Amino acid sequence: MSQELFAAVDKAAEAGLLTGDSPQNLKSWLQRDAVSNYRQRLTDLIQKNAWEQLDAMFWTAIPFGTGGRRGPMGEMGPATINDRTIAESAHGMAEYLRAAGVESGGSVVIAHDTRNNSAKFARIAATTFAAHGLKVWLFDSHRATPVLSFAVRQLGCDIGVMISASHNPPADNGFKAYWTNGGQVIPPHDRGIIERVEQAEEIPSADYEECLADGRISVPDSRLDRDYVQRVVALSEVPARRISAIFTPLHGVGESSVYAVIQAAGFGEVEIFEPHRSADGDFPRVPRHLPNPENLEVFDPVMEWIAAENHAAELILASDPDADRLGIQVRGTDGKFHSLSGNQVGALITDYLLQRRKETGRFSPDDYVIETLVTTPLTKAVAESHGARCFHELLVGFKYIAQTMEEHGTEHFVFGTEESIGFLAGDYCRDKDASVCALYILELAALLKEQGRTLLDALDDLYARCGYHCEGQKSIYCEGPAGKGKIDRLMQTLRENPPRELAGIKLVEVADYRAGVRTALDGSDATAPISDPRGDLLIFSSDSESPIRLQIAGRPSGTEPKIKFYFFCQSDASSDGSEAARQAGDQTMKRCQQALTEWAESQLQ
Repeated sequence: MSQELFAAVDKAAEAGLLTGDSPQNLKSWLQRDAVSNYRQRLTDLIQKNAWEQLDAMFWTAIPFGTGGRRGPMGEMGPATINDRTIAESAHGMAEYLRAAGVESGGSVVIAHDTRNNSAKFARIAATTFAAHGLKVWLFDSHRATPVLSFAVRQLGCDIGVMISASHNPPADNGFKAYWTNGGQVIPPHDRGIIERVEQAEEIPSADYEECLADGRISVPDSRLDRDYVQRVVALSEVPARRISAIFTPLHGVGESSVYAVIQAAGFGEVEIFEPHRSADGDFPRVPRHLPNPENLEVFDPVMEWIAAENHAAELILASDPDADRLGIQVRGTDGKFHSLSGNQVGALITDYLLQRRKETGRFSPDDYVIETLVTTPLTKAVAESHGARCFHELLVGFKYIAQTMEEHGTEHFVFGTEESIGFLAGDYCRDKDASVCALYILELAALLKEQGRTLLDALDDLYARCGYHCEGQKSIYCEGPAGKGKIDRLMQTLRENPPRELAGIKLVEVADYRAGVRTALDGSDATAPISDPRGDLLIFSSDSESPIRLQIAGRPSGTEPKIKFYFFCQSDASSDGSEAARQAGDQTMKRCQQALTEWAESQLQ
């Protein structure tokens, strides 16, 4: 029978019905004893010629990316999140932990979000770790990702796991891996874990009820949740609380963390949006069921409700399903709501915190903020205008912000920010947290309200001081089994034959963080080394002496099938933040976005 099945697989591959690694992976699963429980189902699908379904489940193995392991759920196969891939991930972490020096014992804490199957996957991870001899702490219901990071530190665990796919569609789920410091795993740990995942054959497991009975698996005390809320609230900078706002958790865990902090901090005029309050992995009342606060249409139901109720809300806050990121809308003097990007929020809070340190006599020239290479230069400019430091040459991923905190200590750490609406202050955890962002943006808005001003006015102040900055993004999706090859080819073209000009803006230099060099684009051989960091990231720059300066960063996503482009445009502004500078910057960025999109799509044809 196996030879007949192998022949059928080969025939499907020759016909182009199987792509990528599907043929090898299918044959492997047909003969490996470790996955023999899937063999009958696999046989049935092959005999039914269900090649499209099989290809989707077997074309690749989901890697560890910037946010761990994430992808579509499926019944089997290395290309989907399923019982086997979750168990493999836990097994790989346990095996690597042993190799890293924890030869016996050890402990792990596991949390999950509100997604479909998240609770089941968390239990599978727990019983796998317990079978490896680790003490397991498993939360009894959904929790926020930053609470998991906090728990790793509070419980003194060696590792942590968060079952979540963050803001992905309902069909997805994932496995986020955390190290002893409460930060997501970074090199070499991520590579070491995935190597052991790839080597996984027989995976030990244990009975869940027996583990609960004998203490191998325990539920963290509820005091841990209260301690988390208290630690965030303790970071409050001012007593201002008079601000009206609506908070939506988008059917995720945000009520248990973000809204708990908002209430404990005393913001009595902040309400939760009832239609999005229920914990539901289908995200039923979120437009297109896509619970990403960066996607502005998630705010539409809230704004429609505000308009219908004639509500006086001045802000709308939205956390993603695992409540580590926060999107913000602010009502302007025109009565309309305006979106604040992650770049703008990060710059505003950076300015707020450094100003408060100066006003209270806590400021030191050693104070520092952290941002990544694809986050706005405005944050660095704001920090330097206060005389503070800014570490900004970091690869994409909040885990690198956590790593920088460890390297430089937290005594003078002020704020960490990334463009994808991720923020952190304090030393209570090592991952981004929507709660602390909500605390500070509400405080700042309330403080400004006392002065008759808004967050938009404060942003204009930053532009007047540091020049006008605008940012944008564009993602080029290459989905399906053939997608990775397209992404790889497009990145290679960007390296070998990139556009030299976009919408009339001449690009003069490219920094290749994989090759570790900066290269002139004028045909000369001028290069300069880049020592750190290293990763698959390209940054193109225009002439730094021009009144309008452009930077474009491009990288393949670590969690989704796409290349993500980031646009940064700086336009000199006068002391009054001239409208001419704003218009010039906005128009240049939009033209360049369109031009690069057209160029990229032409390369993919």
